[in-house]
Amino acid sequence: MTTNTDLGRRVLRRVGLAAAAGLALGAATFAYGVSELTKFRLKRYELPILPAGSEPFTILHIADLHMIPGQKTKVAWVSALDALQPDLVVNTGDNLSDARAVPDVLAALGPLLGRPGVFVFGTNDYWAPRMVNPLKYLLDQKREPSYVDLPWKDMRAAFIERGWRDATHQRLEFKANGLKLAVTGTDDAHHDLDDYDSVAGAPNPDADLALGVTHAPYRRVLDRFNVDGYSLVLAGHTHGGQICLPGERALVTNADIDRERASGLHRYRAMWLEVSNGLGTSKFAPVRIFCRPSAALLTLTAREDARDD
Repeated sequence: MTTNTDLGRRVLRRVGLAAAAGLALGAATFAYGVSELTKFRLKRYELPILPAGSEPFTILHIADLHMIPGQKTKVAWVSALDALQPDLVVNTGDNLSDARAVPDVLAALGPLLGRPGVFVFGTNDYWAPRMVNPLKYLLDQKREPSYVDLPWKDMRAAFIERGWRDATHQRLEFKANGLKLAVTGTDDAHHDLDDYDSVAGAPNPDADLALGVTHAPYRRVLDRFNVDGYSLVLAGHTHGGQICLPGERALVTNADIDRERASGLHRYRAMWLEVSNGLGTSKFAPVRIFCRPSAALLTLTAREDARDD
């Protein structure tokens, strides 16, 4: 005969086993997420958007380093990208995740700083990360910055001293490997630092490439780039969702872009949009699930219709 005491013990045993299994699964998932942090990869895209007769032009897009002192594997992998010999380097921000990390950022980007480059910053360049409720991220809720200043001014000065151009609320025109570029950038829209009105207007029609750069892919910024006639916009910020389903299917974007465009190269209205899933994470959220860190190499070629002329 089964007593209430025996039944209670069985229930408690089953609950205990279920809890232990849940903890083991959680620990295994966390360990897997941590192991993905250094499995860097390079995404490659080819995009036929240049005028007739143009030679191929390569853009290396780097985003969301979120550097912490001592990340030697990341430093070595990023610095080795210089071997790709890109014609232009675009850095779309969130380089820092620690106040002491500027030397590591410069070590990682060092060889690339000798190539033509442009940059904009994200709020994690300006302010230190802080511990937040992870449910806010999974619920796609915006989190308040710490407002603890990071040494972004020193990092910006080093970038500029080496020859990179700050595109933040600037309309830049210059040549790289013979290509005439019109590059316009905005500050981080995630925390409403963007001021597109200050750079609004069509790019120089004589430019071979009209390029927009911004940290976070918010539609209000992307729509303005599209209306003004930019052919390509580069952004980061989303981490590709960071916690994804298999096949890099994002659950959230941390912006108002749709989840299908959380990473990769896509059409956005009349222009192209490439969103990097980034090379790092906040030091308070050091996991990636089905979303390995990456940089992107875009090879731009002459338009197919132009080739037929």
